[in-house]
Amino acid sequence: MLSKATILVVEDDAANRLLLTTILGQAGYSTVSAADGETGLRAAREHDPDAVILDIGLPALDGLEVTRLLRAREATRTLPVILLTARASMADMVQGLDAGADDFIAKPFQREELLARIRSAVRMRRAVLGMETARSVVAALAGAVEAKDASTNAHCERLARLLEGIGRRAGFDDLQQEALAYGALLHDVGKIGIPEAILHKPGPLDAQEWTVLRRHPEIGERICRPLGLSSRFLPIVRHHHERWDGCGYPDGLAGELIPVGARIVGVVDAFDAMTHDRPYRAARPTGEALDEIRRESGRQFDPGLASLFIENLEATDALRETPSAELVRS
Repeated sequence: MLSKATILVVEDDAANRLLLTTILGQAGYSTVSAADGETGLRAAREHDPDAVILDIGLPALDGLEVTRLLRAREATRTLPVILLTARASMADMVQGLDAGADDFIAKPFQREELLARIRSAVRMRRAVLGMETARSVVAALAGAVEAKDASTNAHCERLARLLEGIGRRAGFDDLQQEALAYGALLHDVGKIGIPEAILHKPGPLDAQEWTVLRRHPEIGERICRPLGLSSRFLPIVRHHHERWDGCGYPDGLAGELIPVGARIVGVVDAFDAMTHDRPYRAARPTGEALDEIRRESGRQFDPGLASLFIENLEATDALRETPSAELVRS
C-alpha cells in the first residue's frame, strides 16, 4: 500500500496558505507549509515532500530562485515544482520553465484543477523514484558481481559503453537502449552463485566445473526477476551465452530465436573477455580478437550483428585517432 503523499506549500499569504493546506488535507494529503523561500528550502530538505506548490511572489527569495536552488541540489533535483502565480503571461511561464518548474496554477485557482495537478505531480515523482531505485539496485548488483570476480573489474561498464553505439546503429529506441544497458550491467550477475574456486581457477575447468559455471545465466535470471524493470532485460541475462548455431546454453536457442539484445551482448562480451586478462589466460590484441569474431560469425555470433559491432568499433577508434583540427574542418 502506498504511503500518504506529502505536499509542501510555500505561500506568504496566510489566507491562501490555509486554503491550500485545507483543500489538500481534505483530499487525503499530508501537508507541510512555509511562509517564505528560506523556510521552504529547509522544509524540502527536512520533510522530503512528493511535490511542492510554490508561490512566485515570495518576499526576499522569490519562487523562481527557490526553484533554481531546488534543482541545484541532488536530493530535490527531481522534486515536482508547481508554481502558483497571479501572472500567467507567456513570458512568466517561460521564466518559470527556465528556472525548472514542472507546472503552473493561476490565482485564483479552482479546487479540482489544483488536485488534478497535484495527482499528476505525485504520480511523476513516484515514477521517477521507482526508476532511481531500480537503477540503484542494478548498480549494486553489478558491483557485487565485480566484487565476487575481481578478474572482471569494470567489465560490465565497458560493455555498457560499447553497446550504446551498437544500439544506435541497430535503430534501437530509448527504452531498448536502456534495456541493453541494464542487460550489459547484469548479464553476469548469476556468478554471485558460482563458487570462487571455479571463477578464479587459473587452469582449464573440468566437465563438472563447466556444468556449474553454465548455470550462471539461470541464476542471474532468478536474481533479477523481482526487479520492476526486469522484463525488459531478463532475456539478455538468460540468453547471452546462446550461439547462432544452437550450440550455446542454457536453452540451445539458434539464430533469430535468440533475443536480439542477447545476441548483441554475446558479441561484445566475447570481445571484451578476449582483450582483457583472465585467470586462465592473458589478454589478446584487439586485432586478434576481431579476427576471432569474424571467424565465428555465423557460428557463435549473429553475422549481421558481428559486422555491426566491428564497424562500430573501427569507426569509434578512427574518431578517437582523428586530430581535433581535422574534425573541425570536416
